[in-house]
Amino acid sequence: MNTPAPPRRPRREIPYWLLAIVLLGVLFAWLITADGDYAIIFGALRRGVLVTLWVSFVAFAIAIALGLVVALGRLSRHRILREVATFYIEVVRGIPVLVLLFYVAFVGAPQFVWLWNAAFAIPIERGWFPAMSIRDFDMTWRAIAALSISYSAFIAEIFRAGIEAVPRGQVEAAESLGLKRRHVTRLIVLPQAVRIVTPPLGNDLVAIIKDSALVSALGVQDITQLGKVYSASTFLFFETYNVVAYLYLVMTISLSLVVRWLESRTKGTRG
Repeated sequence: MNTPAPPRRPRREIPYWLLAIVLLGVLFAWLITADGDYAIIFGALRRGVLVTLWVSFVAFAIAIALGLVVALGRLSRHRILREVATFYIEVVRGIPVLVLLFYVAFVGAPQFVWLWNAAFAIPIERGWFPAMSIRDFDMTWRAIAALSISYSAFIAEIFRAGIEAVPRGQVEAAESLGLKRRHVTRLIVLPQAVRIVTPPLGNDLVAIIKDSALVSALGVQDITQLGKVYSASTFLFFETYNVVAYLYLVMTISLSLVVRWLESRTKGTRG
C-alpha cells in the first residue's frame, strides 16, 4: 500500500522589495559618507531625529492611555459614557491632524491658561499656586498634545475591536464564578485584547512618526523643520529632502518590520 507523501512546506518567497530597500539604504549611506554636501546635511539634520522620536513616542504613549479610557467608555453599560465616548471619537476623527495641531496650539493652550488663572484666582493671589502664561506651554508639548488627541480616537476604535473580539463565553463564565466586571476586564479581557491589538497599534506608531512631520508647522525642531530651514539657506533642496526622506524611511521601515514580526508571532500564538 502506498503511503501518502508528507505535506510540502510552503516555500518562503524572497522579499525582493526588502532587498531593494536595503540596497538603496546602503547606497544612500555610502553617499552620505562619500559626498561632502550630503555629510554636512546629515550632520545638520541628525539632532532632529531625536526630536521626531521624542514627539512620536510620547504622543503615542499618551494616545494609548487616553484611547483605552475612551474605548472602555464606549463599551460601558452606562449610556451617557457611551454617548460621550462616541461623540469624542467621531469628532476627533473628523478633524485633520494639521487643523487639530493649530487648534490645540493657538486656541486650546490659551484657553487652558485662561481657565487655570480664573479657576485658581484666589490661591494665585495668595501665592499658593503659580500663575500661568502662554509662554509656559512649549510648542513641542502643544504638538504632543495634539497628536495624542488625534490618535487616541483611532486607537480607541482599535481597543474596542480587540475587546469585542474576546469570546463572550469567557466573560460570562468568569462572571458566573462570581468575578466582578472590573476583575473580568483586567484579568481576562484586557490580556487577550492587548495581544490582538498589538499589530494594529504598531501600524499606528509608524503612522504617527510620519504625521509628526506636521509639527514643523509649529516651528518644532524636528527633521522636517531642520530640513526646511537648511534648504532655504543653502538652496540644496534636492540633497536636503533626499536626506529627510531617507531618515524617515529608516525609522518607518524598521518599525514596519518589527510590526510584521509581532504579527507573525501573534498568529502563531493563536494557532
